[in-house]
Amino acid sequence: MAAKLKQLGLPLPAALGIFSGMGDFARDGDSISLFALRGLAGHLDPPGSGPHDPYYVAGTDPKDPILSPIYSDLHGLPPTLFVTSGRDLLLSGTVNLHRAYLEAGVDARLVVFDALPHAFWYSPKLPEGVEANHMMAEFFVKHLGR
Repeated sequence: MAAKLKQLGLPLPAALGIFSGMGDFARDGDSISLFALRGLAGHLDPPGSGPHDPYYVAGTDPKDPILSPIYSDLHGLPPTLFVTSGRDLLLSGTVNLHRAYLEAGVDARLVVFDALPHAFWYSPKLPEGVEANHMMAEFFVKHLGR
């Protein structure tokens, strides 16, 4: 969404949060091979050469900068918090997009929680889920309260 707002010349939000993000639909990272359905229990193939989620991509070029923000001009985007986990199938997508933000000079913070699955912060029974939610809230209060 931020890439589209920037493309249209509209005001950007004061901060962004990318939690288990997929920034590149043109290629999968290895975490999808490791932590998806077959995962470590099945045969591991290298990431495929086709687009990630071809049904979602449909007829769109997977390198379209709005669909895959890793290919867009990221310069000037607001401070961004990236949160993922060590067993997240989107770990690769999140860390690769974070690195692209850093290369563009964006104030970007990456937090990787150890030994947790995809979107663990939705579980209030996990202490790490509570910690992640507090971290997210504090980040937005800091950047949106200016």
